[in-house]
Parts: sequence; C-alpha cells; structure tokens
Amino acid sequence: MGKGGGCMPSKKKFPINESAERPASQTEGTDVTGSETEGSKKLRIFIVFYSMYGHIESLAKRMKKGVDVIEGVEGVLYRVPETLTTDVLEKMKVPQKDDEIPVIYVDELVEADGFLFGFPTRYGCMAAQMKAFFDSTGKLWRAQKLAGVPAGFFVSTGTQGGGQETTAWTAITQLAHHGMVYVPIGYTFGAGMFRMDSIRGGSPYGAGTFSGDGSREPSEQELALAEHQGKYMAMTVRRMAQHHSLPPDNHSC
Repeated sequence: MGKGGGCMPSKKKFPINESAERPASQTEGTDVTGSETEGSKKLRIFIVFYSMYGHIESLAKRMKKGVDVIEGVEGVLYRVPETLTTDVLEKMKVPQKDDEIPVIYVDELVEADGFLFGFPTRYGCMAAQMKAFFDSTGKLWRAQKLAGVPAGFFVSTGTQGGGQETTAWTAITQLAHHGMVYVPIGYTFGAGMFRMDSIRGGSPYGAGTFSGDGSREPSEQELALAEHQGKYMAMTVRRMAQHHSLPPDNHSC
C-alpha cells in the first residue's frame, strides 16, 4: 500500500494513563491484535475508538461485522489509552473495559490500510482521550507516514443537538494534517438516511448514536448504519488498493 505523497503507481481493566508509544520491551512485529499472521493478503481496517459507557464500542463491534463481509478485508478493533484515573472512573460509574480489545500504540497505525475512528462528543468536538491520542502521533505526522490512507468517523452524543455532525466535522483537521483521505458515507445507506419515524443517530459524516443520560442503547437502525459504514469503508479501501496495484502511468503526475 502506498502511503506517501507524490507520484504513485496507478498502491485490562481501566488502562490508566498508558502511553501511546509501544514499550521498548515489546518486540517489533509482535501481533497484539489477534489478526492474521504475516503473509496474509488481507487488507486491514483499524477500528480505533474511545468508549466510556459502551455506546461507541457497540457501534465499533457492529462496524467490524460490516468490514469483515467484504472479501479480502478485515476489521481490527483497538482502544485508545484512557487518560482518567481509576478513582475518577469509579466515581463516574464507568464500566470495566473488554480486555479482549487491546490498547493501540501509535507506531501500529502504519500497519493499517484504512481507519474508522470512533469517539463520544464533548461540546461538539471529540472526547479528550481521542484528542490526546491524536496529539501523540507527532512522529508519524512529521514523516507523513499516514498520508493517503483513507479514514472515517463515527460518534455518540447525549442529545439530538449534541454534535452528530460537528464532532466529525471538527475532527477532519486531524486527518488534514496527516494528509489522510476523509471518507464520509454520504447518503449511501439509501432509504435509511431519510426515515423520520424514529430517533436515529448518524449523518452523512458517519454513523452515530444517542446515549441520552447514558441508559439509552444504540438502536438497531443505528447499528445497521454502523455496519453499513464498515462495509462501505472496506469496499473503498479495497478499490483504492486495486487501483494502486495497477502498472504506473508514465504520463501521470
């Protein structure tokens, strides 16, 4: 997969304050994701998320299902490091995390062929935990290691006016500085995007859910939109990979 700029051929529980840098003791090339071993031909979409009360996590898991439907592509779930202390999380009655989903390290990002980033809204922008993770990617940014890689967003808000669109919109700046390719879903979900008979999170910017006071779980319609986004991104990543594998055009660039 080509990730640079220029001419290219026509390719635990509560992880508290964990560094986004991979520990020096962890051997390079170690597979901590549980995905296929070296030599696999599959393209990999990293579904990287922060979920405090589980709403984003539910969307992420359903999104992986959509990714995995597309032949030759697989979704890999990752969490970003938590920044709050155990005491604070306990006072906020935050449930313990699924230990089967590992925390991602910054240097692992270069192994992905595409990304789906999920996070809850904080006043119309991404949660601080996700912002802290993006802030730790400076080395990749300086070398433009993620340039050209497609990425999308999915979100969770407490209310209908809480930022389903602005949260994704303001997050685009992170992709722009890395030179990444933003992939919204538009209205590709078809009739489901036009339904007015029930409350539904999500927008042309990406899938979404409403959490209310925290007790509302994602609806089946919201989960279906998340699954569609996973499938749509997988098709986009596969199409881009096929295009890059074509012989170079000597007259391009």
